[in-house]
Order: sequence, then C-alpha cells, then structure tokens
Amino acid sequence: QVQLVESGGGLVQAGDSLRLSCVASGRTFSMYAMGWFRQAPGNEREYVASISRLGVSTYYGDSVKGRFTISRDNAKNTVYLQMNALKPEDTAVYYCAATPRAAVTTTPKEYTYWGQGTQVTVSS
Repeated sequence: QVQLVESGGGLVQAGDSLRLSCVASGRTFSMYAMGWFRQAPGNEREYVASISRLGVSTYYGDSVKGRFTISRDNAKNTVYLQMNALKPEDTAVYYCAATPRAAVTTTPKEYTYWGQGTQVTVSS
C-alpha cells in the first residue's frame, strides 16, 4: 500500500509559477513510476506528466510540454511538478499517482495509487 499526499496548489495569475509536491509513504518509493494528472470540472482526467522509477525518463502531455517539469527525490519520497507560465486552462485539481509498472505510462487506469488532489486555479 502506498499513500500519496499532494500539496502546493493555490490561486495564481496567468503567467505565474507554482510547484506541486507529492509525498509518498508506505512501500519503497523508488519501486514506483510516478505521474501527475489533472481534472477540470466536466472534463475527463487528463495526463500531465510522468517520471520513471529512478528519474531517468520523463514524459509530458502536449498541453504542458515546455512549461511543466516533473522531478523526484527518492531520498525524500517526493515527486514534484514545477509549473511555469501558467494559463487559465491549467485550472484543475491535480493528482499524483503511482504505478508499479516498469515502463512509464500515460494511462490513468494503469496507476494503482492516487492522492486526494490539490486545486490549482489560474486567473486571467
């Protein structure tokens, strides 16, 4: 069992930056690839970014590529999402998720554990 707790969300203006954190507890953090997803009201859950177990490989959704950066610190059991140049369309609840799969995946159903989410609101 892995417990995930996100933090760092808030209300910002367009063009601002935020850094989300997700702290994991339970099983060995480095056994899991990690991902960030987001969901706006009325929308399906959208893939944002993912990172391999040791942080060697990262992947991004097209809508955030070049603006967001995912990273992890296995010594601190934490995965981060640095969000720059935020846009109103980035407004959503952001979730971190963990998968025991060796290969990084963009599919929500392949992630086993999920956090409770943190709200990010970007005003224009």
